[in-house]
Amino acid sequence: MHLDKERVKGKLILLFVAIVWGFAFVFQNQAIEYMGPFTLNGLRCFIGALFLLPVIIYRSKKKKETIIPKDKIQKKDLIVSSIICALFLFIAMNVQQFGMTLYPNDAAISGRSGFITALYVVFVPILGLFFKNKLKMGMIVSVLLATIGMYFLCFSHGISKVYIGDFVVLLCALGFSLQILFIDKYSDRVDGVKLSFFEFIICGALSMILMFIFEKPDINSILQAWFPILYLGVVSSGIGYTLQIVGQQYSKNPTVDSIIMSFESVFAAIGGALILHQKLSMLEAIGCAIMFIAIIIAQLPDRPFLKKIKQ
Repeated sequence: MHLDKERVKGKLILLFVAIVWGFAFVFQNQAIEYMGPFTLNGLRCFIGALFLLPVIIYRSKKKKETIIPKDKIQKKDLIVSSIICALFLFIAMNVQQFGMTLYPNDAAISGRSGFITALYVVFVPILGLFFKNKLKMGMIVSVLLATIGMYFLCFSHGISKVYIGDFVVLLCALGFSLQILFIDKYSDRVDGVKLSFFEFIICGALSMILMFIFEKPDINSILQAWFPILYLGVVSSGIGYTLQIVGQQYSKNPTVDSIIMSFESVFAAIGGALILHQKLSMLEAIGCAIMFIAIIIAQLPDRPFLKKIKQ
């Protein structure tokens, strides 16, 4: 019973994360008008880390422990998990942000990129086979429906309406899928808040390095976008990604976790409509609806299509 309560708690946390991330697409859409993807993600990651620092210090003092564990095994797990998760987060965040800059102004950027990013709900169980997880028959149906949904969303108006941003954003879904799976792998072995903190430090540092190589950050432009940056740094990163790790530690099911978090696509479309007044066409809305159905089917109970792979 206690375990069931923990899993329910984890799912509710992840649903809150989906809301936070969904509206983050709106602020990402606003921020790209002022700066490049590496600049934005470098800033949001360091702001997220700065937000978590007093939390980590307080928790460490309360537990009478060091920020970095003294135990060699625990220290290694924290370092390795932080590096791996940060690398995939770095790839996913920057590819996603870059993809959003490739859309034309008249495209429903928040809705399209939100739903395409949510395809990690399909990639997670498929890639999970390499982590010795199970694949359900429902997931195969989900993949087919998601493909159909993608067609209506991106291809139904002909090749002239296919945006290169669609394909780039799709790549970020793979990055997020691997980040989710590695968080699940290390969830029982590391402190979630510490993992999130060091993940941001590494991801932010990598983004900043590429920022100075490929971009020309302007302080005036950054100041003009202070609110989107603050939301993305504190709420989406500091709170959202940390609660993602904590929620996954409670839930302990990466496939179900990815499904719940994929509801960010719904809130991305809602946020785009409410705040940016972006509208999806009828066919694009049908595509989103089909993809949403694919997301729901992915979590329905089913007999395993492929049994858990034995070691």
